[in-house]
Amino acid sequence: MSGVAAAREIIERVGKLAGSRPVKWRGVNQGHTAAQTFVAVLANGESVFVKQASDAQTAAWLRRERTIYETVRADFLPRLMGWSENGLPLLVLEDVSGGRTAPPWNDDAIKSVRTVLDKLAATLMPAEFPALENYPRRLKRWNEIACERDAFLRLGLVRADWLEHSLPVLIAAEDDAVLTGSSLVHSDIRSDNICFLADRTVVVDWSWACRGNSKFDLVSWLPSLHAEGGPAPWDMLLEEPGLIAMQAGYLAHRVMHPGEQDPAICRLQLDQLRSALPWASKALRLEPVSF
Repeated sequence: MSGVAAAREIIERVGKLAGSRPVKWRGVNQGHTAAQTFVAVLANGESVFVKQASDAQTAAWLRRERTIYETVRADFLPRLMGWSENGLPLLVLEDVSGGRTAPPWNDDAIKSVRTVLDKLAATLMPAEFPALENYPRRLKRWNEIACERDAFLRLGLVRADWLEHSLPVLIAAEDDAVLTGSSLVHSDIRSDNICFLADRTVVVDWSWACRGNSKFDLVSWLPSLHAEGGPAPWDMLLEEPGLIAMQAGYLAHRVMHPGEQDPAICRLQLDQLRSALPWASKALRLEPVSF
């Protein structure tokens, strides 16, 4: 099928799902998803956000996202407008692209995200929902970093003697990190997945949502917040040393092994690591690390 024919087919499917034919259409570079994403303006004046799977993997992600929209009723979710399994899955959602985004961060925006995280913690998922401990990527990485010390040291973030002294503490703390739980976990809270509307704060892109420890989203978000000009994570949380150590190790391993990642993602992860390592050193009372 040609590109034009494929686009026409998507337009027809969106029109049927949304109850009004799209009259305007633009592609959107939404986050880092491999799915095709669009904003469509409908004949009735409304606009919708459209995600079209591009392969079997993105189809699986969209199905998980659909499960969230159908299972959870909450104001932090965009409204589900339609779903189609005809061919590659297609998801139609409320368009929230007109809202405010961050950075810049201010106290009200940070408070709003913390409120959303509290709502996620109070949202209990069924036992059959995918568990955080089975996350598609290994989360606990310090044991692997211990076997690749030279690669970690080449990042230029710490001295060799700091690493030698700290590794046993980081590994032990990470081993104690609790991933289990019953709460809804987004697992990828960051600024490009958050939109501030007039009356609510909305989180998008639920493809990797899990059931697990409600603190996970907070710990994974705070280094990102700091990298974008927000407060230091150690000024907001020190009571989860295991998860904090795990987050630093996860980021370090990702930076050490960029693979085929977009270089911009690697730079972002390195910026987050520059926050996460000092945070872990403070939470575990190791020799201070600063940048």
